Amino acid sequence: MTRRAICPPGSGHFAATVGAALAAMAVLLVGFTALAAELPVLTGRVVDNAGIIDAATEAALTRKLADFEAKSSDQIVVATVPSLDGEEIEPYANRLFRAWKLGQAGEDNGVLLLVANNDRKMRIEVGYGLEGTLTDLHTRLIIENDMVPAFRAGDFSGGIAKAVDDMVMVLQGNPEELEARGTRNPADSNSVDPIVALFIIVWAMLFLGGLAMAFLPPIFGTKLSPGVYKWLGMTFRYGQRSGCYGQRSGSASSGGVWTTGTGSGWSSGRSGGGWSSGGGGGGFSGGGGSSGGGGSSGSW
Repeated sequence: MTRRAICPPGSGHFAATVGAALAAMAVLLVGFTALAAELPVLTGRVVDNAGIIDAATEAALTRKLADFEAKSSDQIVVATVPSLDGEEIEPYANRLFRAWKLGQAGEDNGVLLLVANNDRKMRIEVGYGLEGTLTDLHTRLIIENDMVPAFRAGDFSGGIAKAVDDMVMVLQGNPEELEARGTRNPADSNSVDPIVALFIIVWAMLFLGGLAMAFLPPIFGTKLSPGVYKWLGMTFRYGQRSGCYGQRSGSASSGGVWTTGTGSGWSSGRSGGGWSSGGGGGGFSGGGGSSGGGGSSGSW
């Protein structure tokens, strides 16, 4: 006796459509992962991979930051890199902060001052626990008043040293002088960082594009065969492993077509569900802290 599959009407097409959407999102996420720049190793409180800080300033900064951490437990690290390799500085700084685990676990009291020399960008990334003390306004004033003018004059060491001094001053509970500068030079708090706006727009376009690839070909395209559609000069194949009794259909693949199958998944190259620093050379390491993207960015 022949056993026939029992499926709700349209269930196969719905599963194929959902599978296509998930596959499209996976491709986009993998593409963004491929654009992520390599992170440097945490070797000390000053990691000058771009070579823009003179030896005397680096030694002075290391001593100052070590003394400050011993007194307050807040951890500030300065990092310079030659290039971001096409990645935006905000996600790069957040990834680096989390990889280095700056600040104490549970306190999240770390701060990262990052400079990307070839990209002419800088950022101050603030841990969760310090966002109420070293606010976005403070970090923006430090970048605009300390770092940008000095960097434009070619004084990278001086600009970084002054920025560290002001961060320490604010974290020690003395933000008045810095805030007075903001009163004299008010910043437009309603303005939106163009880099952040561009990042959001690109993500939205890619996300909507993935959904379009999943839903529009079956609606507006020409059906060539079951699960195969042609739309805008491209061929889309939808395959699925449905939950129906006794029925299974696999996904076909061929060159130049969009092929999906909900029976397979995807995984990133990150293991264990967490981040690791890749080594804390020189006997220095983060204490397990984290950051949610607080801080400010700038360029010169």
